Amino acid sequence: MPAPPGHLGNLTPEQEAKLREFWTATLRVFGVEDAQHAAGTETPQTEDAVSEIDVKDKEKAKKRFGVFKRHKDKESSSGRATPTKDPSDHKDADDKYGQAKEFQEILSTQTPESLRAAFWSMVKADHPDALLLRFLRARKWDVEKALVMLVSTMRWRSQEQHVDDDVVLRGEGGALEDSKSDDPAVKKEGQDFLAQLRLGKSFLHGTDKEGRPLCFVRVRLHKGGEQTERSLERYTVYVIETTRLALRPPVETACIVFDMTNFTMANMDYTPVKFMIKIFEANYPESLGAVLVHKSPWIFQGIWKIIRGWLDPVVAGKVHFTSNVDDLEKFIPRSRIIKELDGDENWEYKYIEPVPGENDTMKEEEPRKAVEAERDAEVREYQRMTFEWISKGTGREAEKLKEERHTLARKLNDNYWKLDKYVRARTYYDRTGMIGPDGTINFYPPTASAGSSNVPKIATSADDVD
Repeated sequence: MPAPPGHLGNLTPEQEAKLREFWTATLRVFGVEDAQHAAGTETPQTEDAVSEIDVKDKEKAKKRFGVFKRHKDKESSSGRATPTKDPSDHKDADDKYGQAKEFQEILSTQTPESLRAAFWSMVKADHPDALLLRFLRARKWDVEKALVMLVSTMRWRSQEQHVDDDVVLRGEGGALEDSKSDDPAVKKEGQDFLAQLRLGKSFLHGTDKEGRPLCFVRVRLHKGGEQTERSLERYTVYVIETTRLALRPPVETACIVFDMTNFTMANMDYTPVKFMIKIFEANYPESLGAVLVHKSPWIFQGIWKIIRGWLDPVVAGKVHFTSNVDDLEKFIPRSRIIKELDGDENWEYKYIEPVPGENDTMKEEEPRKAVEAERDAEVREYQRMTFEWISKGTGREAEKLKEERHTLARKLNDNYWKLDKYVRARTYYDRTGMIGPDGTINFYPPTASAGSSNVPKIATSADDVD
């Protein structure tokens, strides 16, 4: 399957120039100003130079604030891109969540290294270029707006939702532990998180005709007020982050099926809907391939008019209404439509509880530190090589460097799956075999599709990264 236009492996010269421009701005925000700094190989300071460090640090801080003010020409004749405007000056419809206002505040309150760490933590098993391209496409290749969105997302992940140091790190096992806490508030959060998993309020299973992972949401199982707002948010982020791990190039999006069977007004809850819309538009750009609203009753028509008004037109255009299995079959092969939705696949969701000791590896500090050190070295080499690639602009040398960067991106992918067992709590999808310990993805694992003889076994490896 070829990469779609605007994706890694299918970029126009102009789009590739925008990617170089975006990397230049991003690395500057990280306080990375040159190839030596990028690789962490600066010459050690002498005693005479130590007194100048504070002055230089202040100068670097000013440079970060002036990311888009240093050059007036967007593109030089060599094909090297340089940003031109301060993104915090943007006032337009694209900034519906006020991210531009946050931009300068984030740069003034978070260190370059903390932002750099947040970015590489967010990358996980992704190709770094592919991640940046998501933000560029979402902002119609406007580098300034894409940078604002990226920086805001890094703050959201690390400071607001604590995606990597809580939701992913503790996961289901952490929720089980919390559910036994003596603290009523902590206990409630843990119980609520697990309740949604045990109910099967939503789950991942299979792929659609485009090879996109399918996420099913049984709307009838949600009752407003049954779970705390925080537990609903953590659960939503947990599902999205798990889905991210199942994506393999050239597939970069998922298909969500909202099963509205037996929907009543008791199931309608605008708060989590708003949260879901916000994070897909602001923090997980270009992640939705299609949204199927299945068997919605007439009462939902008025609700949809309200929700549609909140959606970005591009996202709204991905929403399709289906009434029966024939409608679903336009998007999902009938053999992969579960019997619950009148399809042919004999599969049903049954939650498997966390297994005692499944996260014990996360306690092994020395092996984790060794893998993290390996990753840090590879990240710094990738940054250094990116500087070289940017400096070459276009031509034979630039193409050679681009291929070397792709090779290093594959090494980063391999490294992530070595690190995964130390930084991500095991999930239902690990227990069923959908996610293998080496990053292999099997959307129809034998243990999860027992009794189904007409569903093909589809396995993809971590090696499939671009």
